[in-house]
Amino acid sequence: MFDKVLIANRGEIAVRINRACQELGISTVAIHSEADTQSMHVRIADESVCIGPNPVNKSYLNAHAIISACEITGAQAVHPGYGFLSENASFAKMLEDHKLTFIGPKSNHIEMMGDKIEAKKIMKDYGVPTVPGSEGNVKNETDAINSSLTIGFPVLLKASAGGGGRGMKVVNNEKELKKTLPILKQEALSFFGNDSIYIEKFIDSPRHIEVQVICDSHGNYLHLHERDCSVQRRNQKVIEEALAPDISDEKKQKLFEICVNAMEKMGYLGLGTLEFLFDGEEFYFMEMNTRLQVEHPITEMLTRVDLVREQICVASGDKIFTSQENIKPLGHSIECRINAENPINFKPSVGKILMYHPPAGNGIRLDTFIYSGYTVPHYYDNLLAKLIVTGRTRNHAIKRAIRSLNEIVIDGIETNIELHKKILSNKEFKSGGVAINWLESNIKNL
Repeated sequence: MFDKVLIANRGEIAVRINRACQELGISTVAIHSEADTQSMHVRIADESVCIGPNPVNKSYLNAHAIISACEITGAQAVHPGYGFLSENASFAKMLEDHKLTFIGPKSNHIEMMGDKIEAKKIMKDYGVPTVPGSEGNVKNETDAINSSLTIGFPVLLKASAGGGGRGMKVVNNEKELKKTLPILKQEALSFFGNDSIYIEKFIDSPRHIEVQVICDSHGNYLHLHERDCSVQRRNQKVIEEALAPDISDEKKQKLFEICVNAMEKMGYLGLGTLEFLFDGEEFYFMEMNTRLQVEHPITEMLTRVDLVREQICVASGDKIFTSQENIKPLGHSIECRINAENPINFKPSVGKILMYHPPAGNGIRLDTFIYSGYTVPHYYDNLLAKLIVTGRTRNHAIKRAIRSLNEIVIDGIETNIELHKKILSNKEFKSGGVAINWLESNIKNL
């Protein structure tokens, strides 16, 4: 096991990783920008290193500064959390070259799954069902038109290096395609440094279902059941739940077997999440996230498996502590992403938190990094906290989530807490199985 781990992230996930490390008896090093000097993850870590100014490219994305921080502090491993450098194969390889452990998959697996076109080809070869689409990147407008006509409109244009809900656009006909393609290529180049575009069949009103897996170096490849992440706004997840409602156990078990088999064929190591579109009958592979997910706590609450602890242990060479037959979900879990944003126009809100009071009670967890007197900076993602609740049933979990949201106090800035209450109280949501376009279609009414 490691003696010291550097946490290459900030916010609630850095706090979460710090707790797992300290419970394992591992010393922690927090890195931070100048703006995050007073952040909770810096305060609770055993050591901290300021690695640069506020912009992410000069701090949290500065791989050389992070490696220098490891050398200064004697950290043996780096946990990247999610976002930032968590799925950067070059960063993982740099750590390997410096004899440091990347707490995540092998760099070649990150690279394989980081290219969505390559990932789709690989998964198809492994027997994972995929969305019909172009054979690789489209070379030009003519190629795009021919591929779209073969697939059949409407189609979805996707940036091969895209992520975080960016780099996607639905087009309904050839005219829209000609107009949209150059714009999307330019956006992809600006956001991701890569203008490669591929095309997929657009599946109208699907659900977003994902399967959590964990694999070690001793031949153990396990799944931890599924999550439903269909409540989204602008391709960003808002509420997640586990287990997914209104999908038969037979369909789920078949999907789990496919996912575990693919991981075994790949020889995967660590945590991973395979994401699928579900049209009510079939699952279609979208992408694989080779990192810890934002929504991992609902799986933890449901299965009682500490995913971050296991991720660290697996990276150190240990076996997974349990077997597949012992991973049995209990009840139902829901996660609400609480953001600092205007509830009407969703513009990020920044400023000083005058008062913070968390909810409490059975089956309630709040992952956050804020406290009374903390000033929320404007440089970073606006996620403040994640409310995670577990109930005996889905209905029980919904009621517990609403009660918990009523208890939360975050004064001084604006949040989306009221939106969560309205979603959870909505009849269509409560009936289960809403599609990924449901929130966008109903947000004005909510």
